[in-house]
Amino acid sequence: MANEDEIKNASTTDVYFINTKEVLAKNHIDTKVVMEVFARDLPYPGIWGVLTGVYEVAKLLEGVPVDLWSFDEGSIFLADAKTTFYEPVMTITGRYRDFVEYENPLLGLISSSTSISTKAARFRAAAGDKSLISFGTRRAHPAMAPLIERACYVAGFDSVSNVLGAKLLGLEPAGTMPHALVQVIGDQAEAWLLFDKTIQKSVPRIALIDTFWDEKSEAIKAFETLGRDLWGVRIDTPSSRRGDLRKIIEEVRWELNIRGGKDVKIIVSGRLSEENIIQLQDLVDGFGVGTAVAYPPVIDFSAKIVEVDDKGKRSFRAKRGGLGGRKEVFRRRGFKDTVALAGTAPPRGSATLLKQIMRGGKIISDFKSPAEIRAQVLKDIRAIRESEPELGWM
Repeated sequence: MANEDEIKNASTTDVYFINTKEVLAKNHIDTKVVMEVFARDLPYPGIWGVLTGVYEVAKLLEGVPVDLWSFDEGSIFLADAKTTFYEPVMTITGRYRDFVEYENPLLGLISSSTSISTKAARFRAAAGDKSLISFGTRRAHPAMAPLIERACYVAGFDSVSNVLGAKLLGLEPAGTMPHALVQVIGDQAEAWLLFDKTIQKSVPRIALIDTFWDEKSEAIKAFETLGRDLWGVRIDTPSSRRGDLRKIIEEVRWELNIRGGKDVKIIVSGRLSEENIIQLQDLVDGFGVGTAVAYPPVIDFSAKIVEVDDKGKRSFRAKRGGLGGRKEVFRRRGFKDTVALAGTAPPRGSATLLKQIMRGGKIISDFKSPAEIRAQVLKDIRAIRESEPELGWM
């Protein structure tokens, strides 16, 4: 595994960046450039995503003699494949030879984190006010666990299951038991009773109810076993045995209700999609989401030079298919965004999204806590439901 020092000194970059640095350095080419980081499209319907990884990029470039502007951590950004115009979520200025080797790790940090946070935010939008728990870290390299949990949490998940991920977020990890505990003990009721006897009372008593019998029978057994101490039941049935999941949940809800268990929560997990959550959220109290957020479709960020300083003159110099010139992004209420050449006056009633966070390699901006970022993301997700984002240019 690459450690922090190896990432920081660009040992994880691609060799062609090292070759470029050598050519520039040995030939004393000190050209200053403007580079923009952007995504042209998203792997989902709709044109919005949630940007994360900004703090990591700032720490990556700290000490490198560049200036950096960026959207805020947790900002909504837009990417519309129907147009050639794009929003730069970051802008870097400086001598290219000073930061050329950082393009690779910078894009990795942004793409990995933002892909997870964007998918997590879509689950948050689908779930409404129902509880969301991140169960995904078992599907990814262990070194990625804190990143996955942070990206899910700031995008609106209520809790995370990974121990280290929760610790770094200042949270208590969420979760009770796996099927393996029930299998080892050999009896559902005994497993639930031993859990109740052993685990601290601050942990909710949630019985896993699909190990040996059908979900309805185990739900009845769990309520008979734990009574009023039963906080909830969790259904984690694999898709090959699931049948009509909504009907199964309806059965469980009915059988609990008629026995006096109307307050018992129902939690569902196991390869859930956004569509599953939309279909079930009127019946279910919470969802555990794993693989879908730990391995989401990748948001393909690029970093491209758009300007160079040609003997003190501003020279627009984009590659084929690109758009020359440094850009600004302005936002009006309702996520109505406008991309314009830097120096253009902002439209009336709009705010500038690119803010300077680094000057000469020194971080000059304060970063919000994960909880503060999450609060803003939740607010933005609610607003998106009421207003269709739009991307334009001037």
